[in-house]
Amino acid sequence: MKFIEKRQTASQYVLIDTPGQIEVFTWSASGTIITEALASSFPSVVVYVMDTSRSTSPVTFMSNMLYACSILYKTKLPFIVAMNKTDIIEHRFAVEWMQDFEAFQEALSQESTYASNLTRSMSLVLDEFYDSLKVVGVSAVQGTGLDEFFELVSQAVDEYEREYRPEYERLQKKMEQAQSRQQREQLGRLRRDMGASSVDVESGAATELPLGPSGLILTRGTLEEGDEQEEGQGSDTDDIDHEVTEGSHEEPAFKNFLQEAKLRYPAARSSH
Repeated sequence: MKFIEKRQTASQYVLIDTPGQIEVFTWSASGTIITEALASSFPSVVVYVMDTSRSTSPVTFMSNMLYACSILYKTKLPFIVAMNKTDIIEHRFAVEWMQDFEAFQEALSQESTYASNLTRSMSLVLDEFYDSLKVVGVSAVQGTGLDEFFELVSQAVDEYEREYRPEYERLQKKMEQAQSRQQREQLGRLRRDMGASSVDVESGAATELPLGPSGLILTRGTLEEGDEQEEGQGSDTDDIDHEVTEGSHEEPAFKNFLQEAKLRYPAARSSH
């Protein structure tokens, strides 16, 4: 991207050659990242280079068209089919097969393989694809057809600016809104979690302490009357320091325990 930005004032076109194995680039994560990154910033056109001399068989021709169709719908960008090697054989037969269904069926009738039956069925599906497909015959050796090719590229750039750039900007804006909404939700959850933690610390953290003698002292002021009675019945570890927590609702047994302790402890201290 930085390289293109530096050279865009000096160069009108930037040609990026991808691996000949279609699946290596088109159906890989890296291929998608590269294509979308370029298309988000620069007018981008996909050119499918087809070997015309190897596509004289209707079955092979249909395989190429299926590849082209899959790439078009995968990249969602302006698309041109460049039929190369027209110095070996003219590409008129291929254009005729695209435009005349009967001519393709006639050529296909000479085939008797299972693939020809599949090709016959697929040819009905691609009629709409052919209608909007940009096709040009070129020769890399002789340079013929390049003027027409660059004319199609200019048309594809106009198509990008008119149809594809607004869509990319809409998708980019949608992604930014989604990211912003996600960040707000995360911040809201964080604030709620922090708020719940502060409430726990302020209002009830002491209740999680172990219920030893010190814990009972800390929680005595918040216990219900029934809970206080249960605590009083089983608190055999209490000593006379609990006098400060006595109230009018203490059980008689606990009062008796305190009375006995007052009498017993002075006697014990005096004996020592």
